[in-house]
Amino acid sequence: MRWKFALPLVLFLGLMALLLCGLGLDMRDIPSAKIGEPVPTFNLPPVGSLPGLASKDLGHGQVVLVNVFASWCVSCRQEHPLLLALKQQGEVAIYGIDYKDEPAAATAWLNELGDPYSRIGDDHSGRVAINWGVYGVPETYVIGKDGKIAYKQIGPVTAEALRDKILPLVRKLRAAP
Repeated sequence: MRWKFALPLVLFLGLMALLLCGLGLDMRDIPSAKIGEPVPTFNLPPVGSLPGLASKDLGHGQVVLVNVFASWCVSCRQEHPLLLALKQQGEVAIYGIDYKDEPAAATAWLNELGDPYSRIGDDHSGRVAINWGVYGVPETYVIGKDGKIAYKQIGPVTAEALRDKILPLVRKLRAAP
């Protein structure tokens, strides 16, 4: 008879243990089902004076980064100086997808902070980002010469992520036949 009273307590403690374990997970390590797949077909209008972005612009023998950002995103502001520095290095082209944002706000944001992108597409509805498997902004993708998604960085790009994951992969993909 006592076990009937202890059962809810045991279930509660088990649930709490699972929740505590979940707090220790790194959300940036969530695997993407899109890795190894071709980029989704899309065609986005431009933001500002740069050309827009379409799936046909990716691949063709060039390794590129695609950064999904928004002017209202605090974490995007955090990673922005690293993207500007990466552009200055000239090691890899960076394309942008402006997610659920007003083009005028994005243009003002880029004018204020600097523009690391070679092309930017306006994904005002967010539909293209959903097709890419975006959880939220910012997210950055490494696209291989074959137009396939090779890597997905969830959350802001950090110096460590650039040094340890993104740039070594870019170099490896660039050197591959």
